[in-house]
Amino acid sequence: MTNHSETTGPFESNDISGQEPAASADHATQVTLRTPAELADALPYLLGYRPEDSMVLVALHDHAGRRGRFGGRARLGIPATEEDWEAAARQLARGLVTGSERRGARPERMVAYVCQEPGPGESGRDVKLRLERLAQLMRTECGNLDVPVIEALCISDGRFWSYCCPVKGCCPEDGSPMGLPGTSVLAAAATYAGIQVRGTLRELRARLQPWETSAALEQEVALDTAGMSLVPRLLDETARQEVAQETLDLAERIIRRYGTAAPVSGAHPADVRDDNLLADDEAATLILGLQDRTTRDRAAAWMEGGEAGPALRLWRALARRCVGPYGEHAAAPLTLAGWVAWSMGDELEAREALAMALAADPDYLFARLLHQACNEGLDPEAVRRCLRTESARHTAPGTTERTDPAPRTALTESPQTPAPAPAAGIQADDQSAEPGSRTGRQRRRRARDADGDDGRQTARAKGGRRRPADTRPRPSATGTSRPGTRNPITTRTRAAGPGDASTGGARSDTGRPQPEENG
Repeated sequence: MTNHSETTGPFESNDISGQEPAASADHATQVTLRTPAELADALPYLLGYRPEDSMVLVALHDHAGRRGRFGGRARLGIPATEEDWEAAARQLARGLVTGSERRGARPERMVAYVCQEPGPGESGRDVKLRLERLAQLMRTECGNLDVPVIEALCISDGRFWSYCCPVKGCCPEDGSPMGLPGTSVLAAAATYAGIQVRGTLRELRARLQPWETSAALEQEVALDTAGMSLVPRLLDETARQEVAQETLDLAERIIRRYGTAAPVSGAHPADVRDDNLLADDEAATLILGLQDRTTRDRAAAWMEGGEAGPALRLWRALARRCVGPYGEHAAAPLTLAGWVAWSMGDELEAREALAMALAADPDYLFARLLHQACNEGLDPEAVRRCLRTESARHTAPGTTERTDPAPRTALTESPQTPAPAPAAGIQADDQSAEPGSRTGRQRRRRARDADGDDGRQTARAKGGRRRPADTRPRPSATGTSRPGTRNPITTRTRAAGPGDASTGGARSDTGRPQPEENG
């Protein structure tokens, strides 16, 4: 327990990224948080967004004689059923502690948060009482690891409550009001340090989710039409090279189109503008063309400089066009969006986009490798170097197009087995947030061809709907059907179910919620 007037610990701008500060960090902006109100106000700045339906742990370290310096953070969606609370609390605590130890800095203490808005007919105080058991489970699981929770807060309906206040009658039963966003000393320090706080994860995911408007039907028809002409060509080795170049040429034209578009203010108006600049048939051609892994990897080279921003907007727009039974096709544009966001330094959007790609297709290897690398805090420059080399090879005079799978990058050469990555809807925000009990677990994996194909074929979309027979891939004339072989291009027809979220987020193929990691 903590006295509500004592110092909890310093907040440094370095800590937001989860990186240890340099030895000479005298220039770092430092803010000392002394009260539960300041801790509650700090949470969006620690995560980089405003959490909803979330259980969060924040590690505190003693460093260079200073107590309570903020370290790693981990978040999971609150399970919908109380029976799952204990397992989720254990997973969150073990993941954060284990990962901190892996980085050589076991936390001395923790701060716990539970965040949820009231349901119909419910007040914030009702939420506080309902989640009290969950907060206690988080404290217990941390205590079992010899890392005490010094403060546990509930945030709901613009108010906060402390579960650790030792003084009876100290805290109002109806909670204390949160400060206005952006008005605290911490907000000023974060702004000075260049730290941005997004809206909610829901708002971020909305920019990447398929349309659910009347326009979705027109886009689906365009995808069906494009598939009838493109899929047979994609299955022919010679024609596939032509489709690849046509796809890349079209993508380059639209990236230039986006780059010259008039700027607008706000995320939603910007997405509407981008949607209006992209025709249905163009989107369909690009979505299907990017199912070829070599084409997708060449498209990933638009990752820096003036091309990166428009390219990211295009990949977002294509993800929104993967409607109806084409939901699984979104794995390619979502992976590209995640990669470009990571390359541009936006790890939050990168993690979300890559998690959504894995929700669309859990076997999508490129997304899984990028997701692991991003979570482990690796430098994207190693991947950029590989892509630059490949881009230069393709543009060099006299080179011939390869038909073998895309070249290996620094990611594919990692000797470690990629950690199971989460589906969209479950997020943890620490490099350490992977449950220790899952190490070495046997996972169901689909058979893959010898060249490491990261796609898979599914015959039926969600809800039992089949794609038109004419658009489904068949063995090409140059590569007759043989057991154990597969063409490098596959089409995807299973739409990822939004919300698989009966437990506060999507589940992995083992049925357990998987936290996503962040520094």
